Amino acid sequence: MITARSALIPLVALGFLPMADGSLQAAEKVPLVLELPRPMFVGTPVPVKIANMEAPRQGARPPFLVPAGTENLAKGKKVTSSDMEPLLGDLDQITDGEKAGDEGNFVEIGKGKQWVQIDLGASKELHALVIWHFHSQARVYKGVVVQVSDDANFVTGVGTLFNNDIDNLNGLGIGKDKNYTETAEGKLIDGKGVKARFVRLYSNGNTTTETNHYTEVEVYGLP
Repeated sequence: MITARSALIPLVALGFLPMADGSLQAAEKVPLVLELPRPMFVGTPVPVKIANMEAPRQGARPPFLVPAGTENLAKGKKVTSSDMEPLLGDLDQITDGEKAGDEGNFVEIGKGKQWVQIDLGASKELHALVIWHFHSQARVYKGVVVQVSDDANFVTGVGTLFNNDIDNLNGLGIGKDKNYTETAEGKLIDGKGVKARFVRLYSNGNTTTETNHYTEVEVYGLP
């Protein structure tokens, strides 16, 4: 399993890099710089009635530190899905760099349990993911699960970075992470320094519709 494949991952997560002579050197950490889209709604959104919600945050998101040299590895990468014929948009829009919440800038795929998958081209050290499902309206997407693997079929070596599926809608296990309201900030998820080639993101409808949406997914890691 990726989450426990060696003692190296905790060391990387703590900010240390292994040197050729076997010693450890502290890695330089810098704030992750994100280009955020224009907010589509202002003020405090009406609370969505759903269990296990994270508490509203006041002010901007706190800085998230990543190793120097971290970049968006997902930009322009191939995207596949459990629904290869989206109801709206094209799958390549998910990694095209366009995060605006306007009509035409998001992809809509089928109802119920669905996933999209990004092929990074090679196994990379991942430090952060940012997901924008649909941010022109305050809604909550259900059963959000983010998994990584070097296996394109996600049969072996699967690690879970995020899971708020408290009802096990996706059959991937009950999650302990919080549900959250979509905003222009996107949802930032810790990559924990794991190495993987493929990133798969699940959802299972939302509090407004039964379909699933993606505006953009960014995967930050070391090239």
